[in-house]
Amino acid sequence: MSTATIETVVKMLETLPISAQERAVEHLREYIEDLKDEAQWDAQFDAHSNKLSEMAARARKEIAEGKAAPMDFEKL
Repeated sequence: MSTATIETVVKMLETLPISAQERAVEHLREYIEDLKDEAQWDAQFDAHSNKLSEMAARARKEIAEGKAAPMDFEKL
């Protein structure tokens, strides 16, 4: 984030009463944590996407060869 962007956010916060600033900062903290979690999930997914593609191709092949059966949820 650029310094100008940070300064804009600070100026916006400064226009609020202190209690509202505190609430806004708490929401911002939560939002940033969510963004970090999403980034971590995306990185993990990207790291395994080739394996997932291979598994999907294998499943499609087994279905085409008649080696797969529909899931019987009653047996789970």
